[in-house]
Amino acid sequence: MTIVTRFAPSPTGMLHIGGVRTALFSWLQARRHGGRFILRVEDTDRERSTDEAVRVILEGMRWLRLDEDEGPYYQTQRYERYRAVIEEMLAKGLAYRCYCSKEELDAMREAQLARKEKPRYDGRWRDSKETPPAGVTPVIRFRNPLDGEVIVDDLVHGRTVFQNAELDDLIIQRSDGNPTYNFCVVVDDWDMGVTHVIRGDDHLNNTPRQINMLKALGAKPPAYAHVPMILGADGTKLSKRHGAVSVLEYQKEGFLPDALLNYLVRLGWSHGDQEIFTREEMIAAFDIANVNKAAAAFDPDKLLWLNQQHIMRAPRATLVGALREQLDMLGVHDADEALCGGVVEALRERAKTMKEMATSSLFFFREPVMDEKAVAKHLTPEAKALLAELGRAFSAVEEWTAPALHNLLQEFAGMRSLGLGKVAQPLRVAVTGGTVSPPIDATLAVLGKERVLARLDAALK
Repeated sequence: MTIVTRFAPSPTGMLHIGGVRTALFSWLQARRHGGRFILRVEDTDRERSTDEAVRVILEGMRWLRLDEDEGPYYQTQRYERYRAVIEEMLAKGLAYRCYCSKEELDAMREAQLARKEKPRYDGRWRDSKETPPAGVTPVIRFRNPLDGEVIVDDLVHGRTVFQNAELDDLIIQRSDGNPTYNFCVVVDDWDMGVTHVIRGDDHLNNTPRQINMLKALGAKPPAYAHVPMILGADGTKLSKRHGAVSVLEYQKEGFLPDALLNYLVRLGWSHGDQEIFTREEMIAAFDIANVNKAAAAFDPDKLLWLNQQHIMRAPRATLVGALREQLDMLGVHDADEALCGGVVEALRERAKTMKEMATSSLFFFREPVMDEKAVAKHLTPEAKALLAELGRAFSAVEEWTAPALHNLLQEFAGMRSLGLGKVAQPLRVAVTGGTVSPPIDATLAVLGKERVLARLDAALK
């Protein structure tokens, strides 16, 4: 059997990390077993769905490189198929028209609550012979079995049993003629041959209804895995203050996609004591059956640590591309790739995010903004005299490399009985504008001889 999974977000809000983790688990399950991964946009809620949310879903999936094998499909483009299935269900007696008004349904609910019963539709139009009231456009309901049980052998939560007597007849088409979410999901999973549905455990109560509809249609229900939600560090539901922002915000803040995925895969899943995973290692090790059913807490500090680990390990070309994106957002357009490569190697051990790397490396790409306090403290007349001598020494250097420059600076300071810092810090201020940079020899090597000499000259003037 070919494993087929799907990620089916609703564009009624931004794609955030909870949704990304669900997409990741679905993608990994398909990739691990050589299966197919489908992307489906469940946009039946037309009032709340937005084009911006759809854009974030598609761009977020592209950025994360969670590539789909099929799709993206849009439910609003499949209405003819849904209506055809509904007509077939009506013809076979699997569904029926319900003419209850809103007032009748409200009264029904109030009476049930007064009797301390669970509010539910009482099926009054299920087998009714009454003449439909004039002027009322009916909804269409699925004829749910009245007895028996639905067993969900969930791959995360284990066996859960639902009594059909507790499930009412679900609306599958509204009075405006539009099909409902739960029904569309059933037809889509059936038509697309989905074998494994991996989704948040807030959908668990929908599952018995969907299984009953699939069985009524003669389809084999998929295996279900309902993953727990992600909580904030304080144990409450994840919100914006915890980091529940659009996934593209993580791109904007300089996180690497592989680092974010590495962090999310470890929220509720483990593989021994391993913390850092490449994409290939995640694919080789992941199994949805090993996901923990307890909710996991979001830890922004752990995410930052993992991001730094991935920056330290990532291929140079990957970081160059990410750095250029960040520099572009800071107004440095079409940054030189070779220069970016030098910056990456100089800063990859100390930057926690690519945004931090870009911000702290701006002096490599444009003339530095001089820190007045640093200038006053470090570019004294005595320091300028040293820098003038150093500039002449630099002019004679033929091998402009970090090791050669390190040796030159050591010798220069030693000949004057100075600590290296007494030479390096004024030099750093002169060429970078401030007191913080990578090691001075690496900084000089990346800047290049011509620019170092030009900046020294400018600082001395």
